[in-house]
Amino acid sequence: MTGQEATHTQRTPLSRARVLRAAVALADATGIEALSMRRLAQELDVVPMALYKHVANKEELLDGMADAVVGEIDPPALDADWRRAVRGRILSARRALLRHPWAARVIETRPVPTPAVLAYLDSIAGTFRAGGLSADLTHHVMHAMGSRLLGFSQELFDTSGPAGPPDPLMAVHYPHIAELAATAAHDGGSTVGGGCDDQFEFEFALDLLLDGFENLRRQGWTSERGA
Repeated sequence: MTGQEATHTQRTPLSRARVLRAAVALADATGIEALSMRRLAQELDVVPMALYKHVANKEELLDGMADAVVGEIDPPALDADWRRAVRGRILSARRALLRHPWAARVIETRPVPTPAVLAYLDSIAGTFRAGGLSADLTHHVMHAMGSRLLGFSQELFDTSGPAGPPDPLMAVHYPHIAELAATAAHDGGSTVGGGCDDQFEFEFALDLLLDGFENLRRQGWTSERGA
């Protein structure tokens, strides 16, 4: 047997799971913009056409990558307090997306939710229902949570810039925004550094929402009464 034949014999067979693992790793390393079927084939040391036996096109590849990341979210905890159970899963989702910074954008741009996303959202809705929330309230809760259910949210402002006093012109024209910007500045020596602490802000809003939902549940809230 020649060396080339031995290498071919020992090569790990290509599979959908292997293709997706390699695609996720490539996106982690180079960014989602650099991902292409040709580049992925090079990483796997195969011809591009070999990939199409496992993913029909790049859109199906992105669907599979989104599902792979969602698959990293911790399973439901057996917790009698539905708020703790939901909170734990959402924070696990956030950790998964922080490991794969490109994933939120991919999930947002899918034309329809992927199977793993649907299964996750169905499980979260089931936790709300098991916690005593009516189907009516759960419907509105899911809308209110939006992408936060998957561990990310769209912020109004980019607060990642350096800390410091606001621009004087901003203070003149937009005094309340300038005031908020000033309060968002953390001590430069902290572990957070300049700008807002994204994790703190995320958990702050998450806890407010979950506590608010529990209050509505206790009140027997319905959409008819709310209107």
